Amino acid sequence: MPYIKKENRTNIDPLLKPLNDMVLTDGDLNYIFTTIILAQLRKGSVNYHAMQNKIGCLECCKLELYRRLAAPYEDSKAKENGDVY
Repeated sequence: MPYIKKENRTNIDPLLKPLNDMVLTDGDLNYIFTTIILAQLRKGSVNYHAMQNKIGCLECCKLELYRRLAAPYEDSKAKENGDVY
């Protein structure tokens, strides 16, 4: 869930700004996500539980992106072009 406290955003957003200002390829994004996840894993024990939690974070990011952006887009296209179901 990306809905963190505003004070946390204040600390994190300036770090993300240079990346957000760039045009990134899918490979670039994959590299960024991978290096961040690996760095966080290395701060603790690299075990199944830790890896499962990081994969869960990525899965939740995917699901929230789908819920907030992809699903409404698909709904608009279904109305525009006719529903299949």
